[in-house]
Amino acid sequence: MKIFIVTVGSRGDVQPFIALGKGLKAAGHTVTLCASESFESFITSHGLNYGYLNDGVLDLINSDAERDAIENTTNILQWFKTAMKLKKIAAPMQQESITDSWNSCLKADPDLIIYHPKAIGAPHFAEKLKIPVIMACPFPMYVPTSEFPCFIFPNWNMGKRYNRFTYSFIIKASTLGVRKFTSSWRKENGLNPKPSNYNVMQTSSGAPIPILNAFSPHVLPTPSDWPEHVVSTGYWFLNQDETWTPPDELTQFLEKGEPPIYVGFGSMAGRNPERISRIVIDAIQSAGVRGIIATGWGGMKASSLPESILKIETAPHDWLFPRVSAVVHHGGAGSTAAGIRAGRPTIICPFFGDQPFWGQRIRSLGVGSEPLPQKKLTVEKLANAMTEV
Repeated sequence: MKIFIVTVGSRGDVQPFIALGKGLKAAGHTVTLCASESFESFITSHGLNYGYLNDGVLDLINSDAERDAIENTTNILQWFKTAMKLKKIAAPMQQESITDSWNSCLKADPDLIIYHPKAIGAPHFAEKLKIPVIMACPFPMYVPTSEFPCFIFPNWNMGKRYNRFTYSFIIKASTLGVRKFTSSWRKENGLNPKPSNYNVMQTSSGAPIPILNAFSPHVLPTPSDWPEHVVSTGYWFLNQDETWTPPDELTQFLEKGEPPIYVGFGSMAGRNPERISRIVIDAIQSAGVRGIIATGWGGMKASSLPESILKIETAPHDWLFPRVSAVVHHGGAGSTAAGIRAGRPTIICPFFGDQPFWGQRIRSLGVGSEPLPQKKLTVEKLANAMTEV
């Protein structure tokens, strides 16, 4: 079978799909993974075919507007304010993203499409090609349940109706938010531009889209009212590259003292990464522990460090995490999974989106501290959490 996978976003939105693609390839399928062009070598190095998508979304992620959104999107009202603010900036990127991914899809000539929810054109491509489509979700955002609200909404104890309402609201808002772009594409490609039955959870015929949740039912137990077409598969781990060798500086640092605490926020540090870095450095010293700071993709700035702290750019989580005493990160689904998998206590400092949700799950499972929101982060709070874990 020829399978076309399309995902939109940063490395955290790409890496799990590479793992999925490798599994599908090992099962005998031909896999094309469509993602931003910055990830082309990352994708092809793992033996998958690459489908072109421009870097517009990555440029937006690294923009001041997006960093401001990271700092200020902490509740449903702010979420909508931010969405409206970014709408004009993102509109041309949405259209280009659909065009690029469609061209890559045609080239791949697939029998099946698997897509990240942000790849909004995918279910329409499948309809045009008359092939099946599957949504792959790294977070529980769309499937309604009465057991807990959508993570964008406050976790108020208002009962089952409130919980289910939050998902209905998000489904409607998301559908309306992308309809302009999907309708335009459908019209250009001979499909009904505004099918009455369509929403982001079902096809234009009204049939539900099968969903693979790329997280563990041990981390988030499967709600009893999820339908059969929704399956939590477990995390999709991209296991360590056997050709990767740690730099001598990292190996020597790990060997010369007690296991350090790892701190890394990827590309997430709002508009003031210097502030976050200073808090982290001071907290490590205040807690009296050793630390490794991963600067990642602009997530932190660090210089003039004491001997007890090592700065690295990045290292594979499955190699590094088992060698540290605890992990501190922003709460992305992938980082959260890697910490749990390594058996290391976790401190989540969430910025936005699903990150606060995973922070609460970590605390509920008893495998980490209370989440420490980035906007309220202080040296004292972080040092106390390090001491606790």
